[in-house]
Formats: sequence, structure tokens, C-alpha cells
Amino acid sequence: MRHSLPMLLAAALLGSAVPAQSAAPARVEAVPFKSTLLGTSLPYQVILPVDYSASPSTRYPVLYLLHGLSDHAATWIERTNVVEHASAYRLIIVTPEGNNGWYTDSATVPSERYESYLLEELVPDVQRRFRTVEEGYARGIAGLSMGGYGALKMALKHPDEFAFAASMSGALNAARYTAKDSGGWDLIEQSIQRAFGPLESPARSANDLFALLRGIESTGRTPFAYLYLDCGTEDPFVEQSRAFSALLLEKQIAHEYHQVPGVHNWELWDQRIREVLAVAAAKLPRR
Repeated sequence: MRHSLPMLLAAALLGSAVPAQSAAPARVEAVPFKSTLLGTSLPYQVILPVDYSASPSTRYPVLYLLHGLSDHAATWIERTNVVEHASAYRLIIVTPEGNNGWYTDSATVPSERYESYLLEELVPDVQRRFRTVEEGYARGIAGLSMGGYGALKMALKHPDEFAFAASMSGALNAARYTAKDSGGWDLIEQSIQRAFGPLESPARSANDLFALLRGIESTGRTPFAYLYLDCGTEDPFVEQSRAFSALLLEKQIAHEYHQVPGVHNWELWDQRIREVLAVAAAKLPRR
């Protein structure tokens, strides 16, 4: 069945390697956390490798897996088989709480500092609680829709902090959105205005993926280790991923882009997260 653009846009943001030597499931922990920066509770979920308890001297790479608009920290675990998929890899996976903040320090609400929270509070807390490889060369970030935008933005703005970044069905034009891009869904327009402010706001250009990418010198290499993008061919965001991939090619930045049959839904994301985990596990070293 084909869907209208407004319906797809509304569905769009709803919600949004070394194999482990065990058939046992990965372990999930829910971590309560109070953010000082935001002054509110931002619990997160952690998927631990199957051999985590049995290998007390091993430190693992970490993949931060970001949710989409209207979703929460547990949605990846509730809506996909990511725990089962993760059992094949020695990789710690963290699903943060980003609310509807576009993983951005808000231009209109000073207390909503989601970008700063992730870097300054979440990453250090994960390092304190779990046996991670603490250097950025073993840290990755990925996400779907709003989270796909957030993952690429964090990698472009903070290249020393992430060695791998992946966007699944990313809303890559987010910082340019106006009311006409909302597809009739008020939450999109409201959250965009709250995060980025009016079109002339400096926060728009400071968080525009295409502007950030154009600011990178064409050296033939990316400032971080690896970029991954995918999108469904029937997804209203597919042109954004195509355009971003084209700009990466123009800048001579190595990456991979997969365009696959599908729309903006959980069926596709459950398929694609398997590929993202495989690539992340291959690119992020452990020790």
C-alpha cells in the first residue's frame, strides 16, 4: 500500500566485528539518572554483551543508539529485536533519553541542553558504571529519524568523540524545517521551533548538517573513522539521505549509503539495525 506524504511524515518521526561466543541473550539494564544540566530525570537503557560478567578484565566499545521523535530511551528495545541482534557482538549499547529535543541545546529553552547532556553527563556516567573503552576511537553513535539527524550532527560537531556514526531514515534537514515540512503533525513543528528557534536563529546554521559538512575541508578523508547512512526508497526523507550522500561524495569523504525497499517504519528499522550493529562492531575496537 502506498501512503500519502503527510501520513508518512507523521509516521516518520513517530517513534519515530567480533561475534560473541555464546547463544545466550544480551543483558539489559535500566539506569536511573538525574541530569544536572536539564534538572530532570533522564533514565537510559544499556544492553551488555553476553560475556560481560564472565570477562571482568575486558573493556568494550560503546554504541549510543538514539530514538526518534515522540519515542523514549526504551523504545528501541520495546519495538525491535535489538537485544537479540546485539547478542552476536561484544559491544555495549546505550539507548539515551532525548525526549523531543533533537539532541540539540535548545535555542529557546535554556534548560534543554540535550547535546551537552549527552557529551558532558551521559558519556561520563556510562564510563563510570560500565567497563567501556573510554577513548573516542571506540565510541559510536547511531539513530533513526530524529536520532539519525542527531547521530550525524554529534559526529560532525564533535569528531574526536565518535569513531562511527550511522543514520537510519534520518531527518537530515531538521535544522531547515518550517511549518510546511511538518506534514500536518504539530509535534514536528513545535519541537523544531523549540529546539532551533526561528529560521534566522544562529542555532539553525550551527546545527545544519549540510552547513557543517560544507565547512569540512575536502581532504579525501573523514575527520572521524566511518559514516553509514540508509533509507527506504518510499520514505519521505530519502531525498535528504541522497543529498547528504552526494555532498559526502563531493567532499571526497568515504562513507556507505544503502537505499533499500521500505517506508519509515519499525519493520525496516529492525532490519537495518542488524546491519548497523555489524558495521559498528567491525569498526569499533575493544580491549
